[in-house]
Amino acid sequence: MLKPENFFNKRDPNTQTGTAHPVMDKPVSSLLVATPAIVNPPRIVPASIASSHAGQGSTGGSAAACAEVSSKLIVGPNIKLKGVEITDCDTLVVEGRVEATISSRAIQISARGVFVGSADFDIAEIRGEFDGDLTVRQKLVVHSTGRVSGKIRYGKLVIEEGGQLTGDVQLSGVGTSASAKTLMVAVDNG
Repeated sequence: MLKPENFFNKRDPNTQTGTAHPVMDKPVSSLLVATPAIVNPPRIVPASIASSHAGQGSTGGSAAACAEVSSKLIVGPNIKLKGVEITDCDTLVVEGRVEATISSRAIQISARGVFVGSADFDIAEIRGEFDGDLTVRQKLVVHSTGRVSGKIRYGKLVIEEGGQLTGDVQLSGVGTSASAKTLMVAVDNG
């Protein structure tokens, strides 16, 4: 039987390299497994975000340079992030539940994801739920499983059949009159 004193950098004379392990009856050297080096996967940035970086900074405006400097926060399924202010995040992916304040470039809320709070984005794709103050400077897409409620400001709006948009909804584009901008709406295409 293995004893606790054999762990945590203490050596058992029976477990030296090349000698048989008392439990497994194999040389310890044959039990060692090489661990591959951890490699960072390449970052994938939506073309709409990469193109918004063009001409910014001293990187020459290339989308590849932009992809290297972007940051992404993924809140996975069954994760709850509550009472925070999220900063310096280019893309927020919500698969769990987030109650926060954020100003960022993009948000993607999955079908089971929930965001509650105040948010300011260039692009928003919502397949799950959003409740609160939402400002989307460029394009808000509410997919068929998406539900958005609260105070919503947008540049362009796309709602798939079945998507829901409820609350104080206003077009935030430049050059529109105040009377044409405000729309109280409860849309249910289902």
